[in-house]
This record gives sequence, C-alpha cells and structure tokens, in this order.
Amino acid sequence: MGMLEVFQSTLEITLPVFAMVFVGFALKRLKWIDQAFVSTASYLVFKGTLPMLIFLSIIDADLDATLNPHLLLFFALATLGSFLLAWGWAILRVPRIERGVYVQGAFRGNCGIVGLALAAGMYGDYGLSTGGLLLGVVIVTYNAFSVVVLASYQDDRSTDWRHIAAHIMRNPLILAVVAAVPVAAMEWRLPGWLMTSGEYFASLTLPLALICIGATLSLGALQRSGRIALGASFMKMVSLPLLATTAAWLTGFSGRELGVLFLFFASPTAAASFVMVKAMGGNAALTANIIAITTLASLFTISTGVFLLRLTGLA
Repeated sequence: MGMLEVFQSTLEITLPVFAMVFVGFALKRLKWIDQAFVSTASYLVFKGTLPMLIFLSIIDADLDATLNPHLLLFFALATLGSFLLAWGWAILRVPRIERGVYVQGAFRGNCGIVGLALAAGMYGDYGLSTGGLLLGVVIVTYNAFSVVVLASYQDDRSTDWRHIAAHIMRNPLILAVVAAVPVAAMEWRLPGWLMTSGEYFASLTLPLALICIGATLSLGALQRSGRIALGASFMKMVSLPLLATTAAWLTGFSGRELGVLFLFFASPTAAASFVMVKAMGGNAALTANIIAITTLASLFTISTGVFLLRLTGLA
C-alpha cells in the first residue's frame, strides 16, 4: 500500500469521529440543541448507552483473543508512568496552585468516547471489545490518580476518600465490564430479540457522545488559553503518547494491540476532568481550556500517529 493510500485510509478512520464533534459544535451554534439537551444526552450516554455498548462488545468477543492480561497491566503501568512524569514536570515548571489541574489535564484521556470510537473505526469488533476491557483499567486508574493529585493541592479542603472510592466502584462502565466478563467466559447466549434491542440502544452511544463533546467546545476558552494550558495540551497530545507508544512497541506489542494502545494514549483530555476539578475547587476555566485545545488538536495528532503506525506496518 502506497503512502497516499495509507493517508486516505487513515482519514477514513479519524475523520468520521471528528466530523461528529464538529456537527455538535455547529448544532449548538445554530441553537438546534442547547445545554439542557447536552446535559441530558451526556447523562444518558454515561448511565445507559455506553455501558450497554461495552457489555455487548465484550459478550460478543472471543475472550481468548481479546482478554490480554499483559495488555491491561501494561496500560495501567503506562498510565502510572505518564501520571508521575506529568506531576514531576509540573513540580518543576508549573505554579503550585495550578499543578493539580495541569497534571490531570496532561494524563487523563477521553478513552471512553474518542478512544473507543477510533478503536472501533480502526479494528471493528476487536477494537470495541479490547477497548471495553481497557476501560475498566482506565476508569479506576484515571479517577484514583486524578483525586490524589487534585487533593494534594487543595487549600483548606478535606477529601472524603471513602466516598470517592465508593463512587468509582459504582461507575456504570466498571459495572458493565464486571457483568460482561463472566457472561462471555461462560458463553451464555442472550435471546435474539434482547440482543437486537440492546444493539439499537447501544448504537446511540458514539454519535450522541461525540455531538455532546462538540457542543461543549468553547472558542472563548481557546482565546483565553495561556502557557499552562498549552503546556498541558502539548504533553497530553504529543509527549506522553509518543513515549507510551514507544514503550509499548519496545515491550513487544504490535499490530492491533499497539494500535488500540496508541489510540487510548493519544485521546484528548477527558470532559470528566472538568467535573472533578469543579467539585474539588480547582481552576475549572483552565481545565476547559485544556479540553478545548486537546480536542481540536487531536484531529491532527491522532491522524498523524495512525498514519505513521500504518505506514510503518506497526499497527
């Protein structure tokens, strides 16, 4: 396959995902959808359609082919390494009051929506099922590390660790993974009508979630971007994905596994980080800036990364 063919096939993977983001942006500006719609739709995705998508993708998967403990362990260790690297850099270069927000923005990716959508586009059912299993690791590590670093820079605020742990364990995405793995392992078959209904419901997930991401993008936030937001965004979209993907390749991952890892590492900053920062009294405006920059930049950085991986035959 020549370079032009690889480039075209790369755009066929990434452009549909980002086109839906820009559709959401346009619909919000046209006032066809409003903040109430975005809030309701986001709640529906988080509580209902995304857990259903993950559940169905796992029970339909061949766990012998997709359940790779080494992949899950590597992702957890790479996430820890990225977190510590971002925190170490923040200690050296970022004012103390902004360090927690900087670190979370630099390491916490939107794997549940953007990463999963790209994995599905690139690898089909394998991408969905492997991504669904990885999301169990994502949810626990991202939430735990984010709370640790944000709590470390709270002023006169106490952190209810028991409440936070309970909140993580009740996360609908984790529950979907926990429920799906034994069903897949025992090869239980659900009634056809139930599977079809579930697939209808789950099919709402990616377009609806991507539209919501686009609707929450703020040009004002981009205009207010400062050095800290740009620094965190560069680390999130360039430095950490490059280091983590290189480490994965050196460890021995290749093909579909390396591709899915890259897409998860390279996902833009998660919108959920805004909610956590606001709840813990951090700089929510800085978080919004980082989310906006990384989301727009990801069209170019992820497309470039996928292009290079496919051109070199690594993924």
